[in-house]
Amino acid sequence: MGLHGVKAVFFDLDNTLIDTAAAGRRAIEEVISALQGKHHYGEGEARAVCDKVQAKLLKECHDPAKMCITDLRISHWEEAIQETIGGEANRDLAAECYYLWKTTRLQHLTLSEDTRAMLTELRKGLRLLLLTNGERQTQREKIEACACQPYFDAIVVGGEQKEEKPAPSIFHYCCDLLGVTPAECVMVGDSLDTDIQGGLNAGLKATVWINKAMTAPVDTSPVPHYIISSVLDLPAVLQKMEHNANAKLETDHMAGSNE
Repeated sequence: MGLHGVKAVFFDLDNTLIDTAAAGRRAIEEVISALQGKHHYGEGEARAVCDKVQAKLLKECHDPAKMCITDLRISHWEEAIQETIGGEANRDLAAECYYLWKTTRLQHLTLSEDTRAMLTELRKGLRLLLLTNGERQTQREKIEACACQPYFDAIVVGGEQKEEKPAPSIFHYCCDLLGVTPAECVMVGDSLDTDIQGGLNAGLKATVWINKAMTAPVDTSPVPHYIISSVLDLPAVLQKMEHNANAKLETDHMAGSNE
């Protein structure tokens, strides 16, 4: 697909190409089952532990110079268990829960056949780049788990850079990697705050927001150029962009001829 002006597409990973949220829910259910079956927790207690861990993950601040991500996340489980059950800290149980959660989540992170086919087709005419925020080890494990490396010309992980999305610097770094300008790139992602705002900050040609629920955002800012309910709708958006570019060329040509 040769597009007028578009040479590259940047894709977010989590909840854009892979359903990280669904994989996370499956992982939590596995831990709840283990806590109930093997460790005789009540369902309420087991769910309370997992709810607390998820709250800690949302607020997580990780400094790789001070602690590795594994130790930090085992600590989340250790604290959650102690806050729910009381008594002595149980590092062994915390580690068991963490590894069960992590392994189950990774097992369920898959790149669907439809998504693979779409990426393969797009790559015939465009350069594709994976741009994901997050801690280096965690994101690299997800990339490995869903085996998406062969579909991209480059992969950039926010945790390996000086700044993450929505900083313009990481987008400009991606452009340099592919040898393109921001005005030749499209950003596709599910987050208004990082993917869309970042694409706008960096001056990309277009931003495409994946809004699975197709509900109106509470805040009207930032405003994406296009909204789709699934990443599989992207080729139609790119075709629309091409059609609009062709129409503009034709209009400009006719205006030039009439002068």
